[in-house]
Amino acid sequence: MDQMTFMAIGGALGIGLVIIIMLVRGMARDNREMARRLEENRSSANNQMQHMMQVTASLEGRLSQMSDQATKEAAEMNRTLAERLDKVSQRMGESLEKTNKNTTDSLGDLKSRLTVIDEAQKNITALSGQMVGLQDILSNKQARGAFGEIQLQDLVSQILPPNAYGFQVQMSNGKRADCLIKLPNPPGSIVVDAKFPLESYHGLRNATNEAETKLATSNFKTDILKHVKDISAKYIINGETAESALMFLPSEAVYAELHANFSDVVEKSYRARVWIVSPTTLMATLNTVRAVLKDARMREQAGVIQTEVGILMEDVSRLDDRVGKLRTHFHLAEKDIGMIETSARKITSRSERIEGLQLEESESPEAVLTPEKIL
Repeated sequence: MDQMTFMAIGGALGIGLVIIIMLVRGMARDNREMARRLEENRSSANNQMQHMMQVTASLEGRLSQMSDQATKEAAEMNRTLAERLDKVSQRMGESLEKTNKNTTDSLGDLKSRLTVIDEAQKNITALSGQMVGLQDILSNKQARGAFGEIQLQDLVSQILPPNAYGFQVQMSNGKRADCLIKLPNPPGSIVVDAKFPLESYHGLRNATNEAETKLATSNFKTDILKHVKDISAKYIINGETAESALMFLPSEAVYAELHANFSDVVEKSYRARVWIVSPTTLMATLNTVRAVLKDARMREQAGVIQTEVGILMEDVSRLDDRVGKLRTHFHLAEKDIGMIETSARKITSRSERIEGLQLEESESPEAVLTPEKIL
């Protein structure tokens, strides 16, 4: 090998040695840094260990304190629970006793009410018998007419004054009206008929198939319209009665059925000037009639009222004149009182002067009382 090669190898070895030395120095420096950090970590760990020991001791003290407090609270809670259980037991005993008493009272009331129910059941049984009797009455035309007339009489007599109606009144055409409501012209007296066709209505209610319903409907319409026609012909008399009459149905059920399902029949009755009424609508009509009668009486008394008002106005005028005269007297009396007060003041003034002169005379006997001094 030549000299150049040895020099190259030597340079390379030198460079490698330098690098190794530098690496060794870096490793030593890293080891010192690591040792320093380990020492710091050890010191920090010791500090943390001591802190943890202090925290542990503090926790043990707090746990001991909490244990003591928990023991006291448990004892207090047990005592409170025992007291509350005693109170609950006492209340439950009282409640059970009260419930027992209420149950006993309720059973007594129930027994009394059952007795009342038994009596009511007996009354219902008796009422059922009366309803059967009522049905027998309504099944007979004459009895049904009497029933309607009695109900009509009760309604009319309760609402209208006695001189405003009449029952079984003989008309000029020889027909007898069940009730005649006496109204001034216009509109005139109104006849109320209390008969009503019930057989066809019962047939309508008792129909079980379409054929029976159709037949009962036809019969019901025919009976109602025939009755409307008879009332219009018998009880609407020109110059004697009003231009309309009333057909009284003493059954609200028949009235409701008629207006609900037979509006054409109702319209035909309107055209015939026959108004169909039930007990409820008749009451409203009678109240209207009473108002009309009251208005008529007021019109009859209008002349008397006007005369009395005129006399009252004359009395008011005389009263106004007398009040004026009295006011004049008061003014004169006030003037006289003023003059009297003036005279009283003068008399008082002269009295004071006289007293002054008397005092001067007592002080000076030679003084003589003259009129000039008095004045």
